[in-house]
Amino acid sequence: MELYESLFIIRPSVSDEETAALIEKMKGVADKTGAQFIKSENWGRKKLAYEVRRERKGTYAYFYFRAPNNTVGELERAYRLEDNIIKFLTIHLEKELVPRRPAEASAQEADGGRV
Repeated sequence: MELYESLFIIRPSVSDEETAALIEKMKGVADKTGAQFIKSENWGRKKLAYEVRRERKGTYAYFYFRAPNNTVGELERAYRLEDNIIKFLTIHLEKELVPRRPAEASAQEADGGRV
C-alpha cells in the first residue's frame, strides 16, 4: 500500500449539503478499491489563483490516504466524470507528511526497524 494525497475543487454554486455528499461519494470510490483514509478534510470555499471553467472561487476538499496502485486511477476517473469537480490533483508521497516523534523513532530502531 502506497501513500497518497489528493486535492479536488468543487464548483462554488454547489450547496454545502451537496458538497458533503460529493466528498463522501469520492471517499466511497477510494474505499471500494481498498484505501485506508488517514485524513479527509473540507477546506471550504476559497478564491482560485486563476479562472477555471469560468469559476473564480471553489470549495477545496483534501484526502490523505494509503491505497493500492489501482485506487488513483479509479479516483481520478470518478473526478473526471463528476461535472461539479472543476480541478483535481493526486500525488504519490515517498514518506509520511508528519515525522514520527523521537520516542517512536527510538523504539523502532531498538526493535530492528519493525513497527
